[in-house]
Amino acid sequence: MIKVGDAAPSFDMKDQRGERVHLADLLLAGEVVLYFYPSDFTPVCTAEACAFRDNYDGIAELGAQIVGVSPQSSSSHERFTARYDIPFPLLADTDKRLIRAYGVDGPFGIGVRRVTFLIGRDGVVRKRTIADFSVSGHLELLKSVL
Repeated sequence: MIKVGDAAPSFDMKDQRGERVHLADLLLAGEVVLYFYPSDFTPVCTAEACAFRDNYDGIAELGAQIVGVSPQSSSSHERFTARYDIPFPLLADTDKRLIRAYGVDGPFGIGVRRVTFLIGRDGVVRKRTIADFSVSGHLELLKSVL
């Protein structure tokens, strides 16, 4: 798993609207909060996305970005963002390439761990939170940006 001080693996993927999202482009504007989650529409994942949504305006005012990643399809992410008014990109990592690059796949490659990274403008991981069944540590990382 990628640690604090490591270079964040780059990515160029499509979000729920089919738009390309490049890590390098995001970093031009500011820090990136990149979070990995197991699945759309599950209770903890929904709570996490909604907590990030509720803090989105403050993060955006600082020039920082929030990006979510899970192995569901773009169409699942599109329904999820529509239902919960999620204003940030959700990347469909259906082949788990990015999930593996960050080392956040579950034991024996099954599932996805709930991990949030704060990536500095220089592309280096500044903070990391791992909490598979709780949102509070992830929200604390987000609030530390504010």
